[in-house]
Amino acid sequence: MKRLLCLLLAMLLLPLHVLAEETPEAPAPSIRVLLRRLNLTDRADLTLDAPYTASTGTGAAMAFPKGSQVTVQIRSGELYLFYQGMSLRAGSTLRFVRNASATSESEGIRFVKGGSFYPGDLLLTIENELLQPVMTLSVEDYLMGVVPHEMSNAFPLEALKAQAVCARTYALSHVDKNKDYDVVDTTNDQVFKDVNLADTTAIQAVKETAGMVGMYKGKLASCYYSASNGGQTELVENVWSGRGDWSYYTMVDDPFDLENPESVVRKAKLNKNAQDIPPDFSVVVASYMADEMIKRGFEPIPRAFRMDSITKVELGGGKFAAPSRMVDEITLTFTWSGRKLIKWHQNSPVDDDEEISLFAVTPVPTDTPTPSPTPEITPEPEPIYSEFIPVAEPFTLTLPLFPEVIRALKISISGSDNEMVTLKETGDAFTLEARRYGHGVGMSQRGAQWMAGQYGKTYEEILSFYYPGMTLSKVDAGAAVLPTTQPELAETPGPPATPTPRPTLMPVTGEMPQGAYLASVENIEDDSSLNLRAEPSTASEILMRLYKHQPLVVLEVCDDPAWVKVKTDVTEGYVMLSFLEKTE
Repeated sequence: MKRLLCLLLAMLLLPLHVLAEETPEAPAPSIRVLLRRLNLTDRADLTLDAPYTASTGTGAAMAFPKGSQVTVQIRSGELYLFYQGMSLRAGSTLRFVRNASATSESEGIRFVKGGSFYPGDLLLTIENELLQPVMTLSVEDYLMGVVPHEMSNAFPLEALKAQAVCARTYALSHVDKNKDYDVVDTTNDQVFKDVNLADTTAIQAVKETAGMVGMYKGKLASCYYSASNGGQTELVENVWSGRGDWSYYTMVDDPFDLENPESVVRKAKLNKNAQDIPPDFSVVVASYMADEMIKRGFEPIPRAFRMDSITKVELGGGKFAAPSRMVDEITLTFTWSGRKLIKWHQNSPVDDDEEISLFAVTPVPTDTPTPSPTPEITPEPEPIYSEFIPVAEPFTLTLPLFPEVIRALKISISGSDNEMVTLKETGDAFTLEARRYGHGVGMSQRGAQWMAGQYGKTYEEILSFYYPGMTLSKVDAGAAVLPTTQPELAETPGPPATPTPRPTLMPVTGEMPQGAYLASVENIEDDSSLNLRAEPSTASEILMRLYKHQPLVVLEVCDDPAWVKVKTDVTEGYVMLSFLEKTE
């Protein structure tokens, strides 16, 4: 047995150039994807569902048969590879490359036994004492893990084809050999989870558009897209700064997105009798009424303000020139009442006479040390207000919709403050409706779904509507290049691996600071995470990643109200408010 293990080890440590031999085929366009969604710590347990060759940063190479289960772990700042009771110091890098007997659609790597499937080559490095996994795979294989997650396998085939062209163009336009990876697997680029052969419609869409990309003036276009544009496409220059020729985009009304009942719509009702006004909205209005309240002798605070009726609501303003229908102001005409401060009442729990009589009844024995006097706590004075006093004439007030009003009304959709807001009036109320999920530039996924499903549009017609100046062109999809391996190195199966444990949620105990409240991380996907940052900015240092259902104490809202300061028993930092839900 020992002799067999020695022979196996000697064969595994052959130089890489002896094990691998490239085929003469032209390589397929490939994409390097940073697998951030995996949230790897210092260990990864891999199931190799294909024959793989591993090359280390120390110059060694190992070949593994299909079914091998290996563990990679960081120890003393270096990577170590564990397999069948053996360990190998891999140094700073470890690369797994599929061999020629693999087939791209059914064989690859799984990060836990039975887990998500990735048909490509894997590079593991160390970044901030954590494993950084970058998967290299053909763009066509990559799209099989993008299209069904960016849309849905249940979408009409032609809509999925349009998505495949957009995703392929976007990915290839972001290839940069000067960087460690081309795209990440989150919405920062495109959602890439894994390849599931059960997503048959999405895979068909990828195959039937193989190599098809969008072009503009002889270069790859930037095919931006979002979930829903709210009924009107947006211009690139209205969303992102920077130079560029975006003439293949235009701003047009999108009836397809508007008609689709699955497009996200959020509504807020303002009753004309001012009953059931959202409390947060009343607070915002009161804050803008402070000067008028002072002028009339009322206390300039929310609890001294009351709306009595709303007679008129109008939307107006606008950040961009016509034909943009985006508004950013709301004007209210309403009647109201205020309260005046009558006096401050000192709510003392014990009066002086009572305290003296208590000491007289219970004298202190002479042989007992005199206790130190308890510090006197002065209670906070309480204000006494008048009843609400109506103001005779109506008041007209114009407020900015973003960010306070739209969030106070709870009609903010994605936290980007670019919703398309409309107004409807009925006999007893004004109803505000907010639409647009995402930036609104380029293709609306809900619009494409409706065009294909209800109007029978082809993917070419869908793309022509959303990118009117773009042309379609086909690039060579190529064939994957897989190295060969010596057959005698593919005979021994690997041992079972244990799944990488998910970190335990951090506790939140102790007293709540004044003004703080409890919340939890909810508005992320189950296999994703939320960045806790050192400062309220996406450019700030990431302190750690928070997982779904992580409880948090929200300490304060930042100057940028999209961000809040939070803490647990073990850490403190900043997160985006839109990913939290308040805990009742």
